[in-house]
Amino acid sequence: MKIYKVGLPFIGMSSLMLLMSPLANAAEMSNMDHGSMDMSGMDMSDMDHSSMDMSGNMSDMDHSGMDMSGDMSDMDHSGMDMSGDMSDMDHSGMDMSGDMSDMDHSGMDMSGDMSGMDHSGMDMSGMDHGSMDMSGMQGGEAPADARSPDYSNGVPYGRFGKPVMMGSLPLWGVSVDDLGYQFDDDQINYEFDTWYGTDSNRVTLRSEGSIQTKDDKEIDSLTSLSYWKPLSIFWNGEAGVAYDTENDKSAVMAGIAGTAPYFIETDARAYLYTDGQVRLDLGAEYEWRLDQHWVVIPEVELTAFSKDDTDNHITKGFNEFGADVRLTYEMLSRQLAPYVGISYETALGNARDLRRQEDEAVDSSSVTAGVMFWF
Repeated sequence: MKIYKVGLPFIGMSSLMLLMSPLANAAEMSNMDHGSMDMSGMDMSDMDHSSMDMSGNMSDMDHSGMDMSGDMSDMDHSGMDMSGDMSDMDHSGMDMSGDMSDMDHSGMDMSGDMSGMDHSGMDMSGMDHGSMDMSGMQGGEAPADARSPDYSNGVPYGRFGKPVMMGSLPLWGVSVDDLGYQFDDDQINYEFDTWYGTDSNRVTLRSEGSIQTKDDKEIDSLTSLSYWKPLSIFWNGEAGVAYDTENDKSAVMAGIAGTAPYFIETDARAYLYTDGQVRLDLGAEYEWRLDQHWVVIPEVELTAFSKDDTDNHITKGFNEFGADVRLTYEMLSRQLAPYVGISYETALGNARDLRRQEDEAVDSSSVTAGVMFWF
């Protein structure tokens, strides 16, 4: 009887130790040192970590010297539970240069605190993280209702009301490119255009011509009313109707105007008259700025027609070429610029012979003076 009394406590303690052994494996692993652990020669391609429980406290685990350069391509971590505290784990010296291309981390639970883990020295260039769930990390697209469509977030605009973009407001403008007197020809030349609309759509009224100041005070002008729209960054298109007082005919007009390379202002307009005549006007202008106020402006113009019209002194082909150079001085915020210059005009092709037959000058030049302005 004494023997049994001594044996029962021993058996009970042994059983208790066996029951506690699984718990001891999952206890705190904070002081485990993997620094000298060499796994470089091991074939870990078929290792299964799916049931591995690492939920304990691993905050002080040191993996700095751990060599995992072996073949780990088929390692399965899908069921690995790493929800414990791993905030102070050090992986800085961990060598993972082996083949880990087929490692599966899709089911890894890494919801624990890993804020202090150091992976600065880990080489994971061959690992495949394509199935990792990182949806809880910061980033991604904002919710659809994150901001109101007008970006006001419910804040009222106050007494000034909702702001409007400048490009959507209808505006207007007047630009007089030339208003000057030609002393030798004794005439006034003018060219202006006005517009109303936005940066995308406008209605434009444009007119250019000359007024004789002697004899019959004849007025020659070409006026058009057109719709204006940008075609690209540097070019705008125009289409509308026009009237020419020189031949007393109306026409349909289409043209393009803009800035050619080297900042050359270029325009080309075609006019289809009611009698089938087609007129083509080409022009180019450049502003050579000497300083903040003085500007030299050379300009050339060329006119061509599609058929002869002797009643209006027109021949088929190129008829006239004109050129002038103006020296301007910009003042009043560059909105007003008086100028002096020299102009030259000549007839081309058959138009020269036609003018000679009618005792008209073939070439002419004149000193000009005038003003340019816009508002």
